[in-house]
Amino acid sequence: MKAPALPDVRTPEENFPVASWLCPARLRPPIAAIYWFARTADDLADEGTAPAAQRLADLDAYQADLAACFGGGAVSARWRPVFERLGLAVREFALPQAPLAALLSAFRQDVVKTAEGAGYADRAELLDYCSRSANPVGRLLLHLYGLAEPRALACSDSICTALQLTNFWQDLGVDVARGRLYLPAQDCREHGLDPRRPQRWASDPAAPRLVASLVHWARQTMEQGTPLVHMVPGRAGWELRLVVQGGARILDRIEAGGFDPFRVRPRLRRRDLVPLLWRALQM
Repeated sequence: MKAPALPDVRTPEENFPVASWLCPARLRPPIAAIYWFARTADDLADEGTAPAAQRLADLDAYQADLAACFGGGAVSARWRPVFERLGLAVREFALPQAPLAALLSAFRQDVVKTAEGAGYADRAELLDYCSRSANPVGRLLLHLYGLAEPRALACSDSICTALQLTNFWQDLGVDVARGRLYLPAQDCREHGLDPRRPQRWASDPAAPRLVASLVHWARQTMEQGTPLVHMVPGRAGWELRLVVQGGARILDRIEAGGFDPFRVRPRLRRRDLVPLLWRALQM
């Protein structure tokens, strides 16, 4: 799984800045706390050579620390800095626990899927995963911004899902090699790919058509959420504009590469900043 894209915390493999200077200064600490909570859990699920059983046990222990953080109990020494920072955000901003727990359920699902060599049956199953792996992050941010209107929540879900899908299609070459299978089996069959043989996807002449349809899906999903940029106030709204345009730029790069991210992973570069700013101004 990918650590959720949040709005200067950044790792080399991430496209989108976290708690950048565009965010209100008061909100940078809680946003960074949410990020490091998710980043640490992501590493437990994905990084290193631990077997699946150990990863799941670690995630269970991490879940117990989350419950202790919200319940006023003592957290373990292993992740104390993460939960001390998160605890401050919980107390100051009344962060809800459910979205954070939902993220952990998605990380746990990733471990199980990868261990079993299993993929996703269809788009509905993948969307359910995104509803727990990405959408909770947007809802936590809206909580910090004081937005709770149903339309804002729905738009946020669309943007977060679109960013997650974009990350999946961007990383197809890396993920398939590591046994992370995010191409829906139903889409594979509709385009003539065998979902049971992921090792052949990269060389299949039908693969670009499949990726093109998935890129179109991600774009449509992103467009459904763009009204949110006019609901989020102040500088945070501009942060969101840049995040949305960053995702759109990656989709453009996938298209420019012939819808073949299996061979070359598209990414944002410094020269993309001016086009991103121009697009953000036009929103």
